[in-house]
Amino acid sequence: MAEDLPVIEIDDLHKSYGTLEVLKGVSLTAPQGHVISLIGSSGSGKSTLLRCANLLEDSQKGEIRFRGEAVRWKGSGAGRHPADRAQITRIRTNLSMVFQQFNLWSHMTILQNVMEAPVTVLGRDREEVEHSARNYLDKVGIGDKCDVYPAMLSGGQQQRAAIARALCMEPTALLFDEPTSALDPELEQEVVRVIRALADEGRTMIIVTHDMRMARDVSEHVIFLHNGRIEEQGPPERLFTDPQTERLKGFLSVTAS
Repeated sequence: MAEDLPVIEIDDLHKSYGTLEVLKGVSLTAPQGHVISLIGSSGSGKSTLLRCANLLEDSQKGEIRFRGEAVRWKGSGAGRHPADRAQITRIRTNLSMVFQQFNLWSHMTILQNVMEAPVTVLGRDREEVEHSARNYLDKVGIGDKCDVYPAMLSGGQQQRAAIARALCMEPTALLFDEPTSALDPELEQEVVRVIRALADEGRTMIIVTHDMRMARDVSEHVIFLHNGRIEEQGPPERLFTDPQTERLKGFLSVTAS
């Protein structure tokens, strides 16, 4: 059954921007209900890998599968593109992405922001979507902010609204690209608490993060990227307490200071 297959599988993925090779053969598997964290220095390829996983970027080589269904490509190398746009649209509706910047519509209330995609993209019933949206805003702790506009919220509240918006799409997996890096430490913890609660619910998530404590606490598997390759990976209890490579040891010593 498709439900028994990994949600996302990436095999030997390569991605370049012109002559700059950003991903040099990266593979990962995200089983149902698991949290995978991607860590590494700036420029290591973490966010690019996440954008390729969500098909926001075209890769030049390698396979991407969702529930066992392989993305179909045409062309090769720099000319490789998805062959079936309908397939890409269908896959993307099952992968909700939360970005570093909140990307909320400034002219819409928080409730309208959360409702917009399920109604216009998925064509779901507006009344049903409103009920779900209010529930998700309650879940992330800002149910009392439904009728205000993004500019009236703190950064932490805006990011929690963005998470509610992602959840309202009822995705198979959530992808987080540095969800707390634009926030002050106090506001960052508001968002971390929400992500931890989602992990406790058994949601499938891939998280690019600079927050080593969160990666350690919420992940089943952590991947350390360096210069576009996986330098080391494993369960967080081993990776953070007994790193095997000098590069990971150095990275952890810097992030701990």
